Amino acid sequence: MTVEKKPKSAAPREPRFRSILFICAANTARSVMAEHILRRELDALGFDHNITITSAGIAPYARDGALVSLDTRMALREVGIDIGDEATSTDLKRHPEMLEQTDLIIAMTEQQARELVERFPGAKERPVFTLRSFAGEAGDIDDPYEKGDLVFAECREEIHRLVPTIIDRLFHP
Repeated sequence: MTVEKKPKSAAPREPRFRSILFICAANTARSVMAEHILRRELDALGFDHNITITSAGIAPYARDGALVSLDTRMALREVGIDIGDEATSTDLKRHPEMLEQTDLIIAMTEQQARELVERFPGAKERPVFTLRSFAGEAGDIDDPYEKGDLVFAECREEIHRLVPTIIDRLFHP
């Protein structure tokens, strides 16, 4: 009787970054979508335990504990991600320690990336990209706030489209 040898599975690749902080204006839409979509995709690939993913808002009107937009929650539910009805935002101004706890910061817009570096000294010590620039593209992820559920779904799909490239860049220079 011969035993067929199964090829050994490759050891899990180590990510270049162990923690990622997504930022947007209020942390109620884009950064929340990016956080949860990336987390789900990494989980599906078996890398969920290797990378910590968080998000926060940097706008003057960002508030700890603000409810995540209903449109955001619905857009995520449409693709099988349920963050719960009580999901709340995080204000980076109140939690600057998040910058010390992250290896990579990804903003939704170039303006947010600039403001982050200007207003938060801890950001200068970390690589800061926009979501599109980290994926090798130019431009911003526009804010869907008050533009309706279809625009939220388009925003979600744009983030989802970029995630495979983001994951590849997390594991390969």
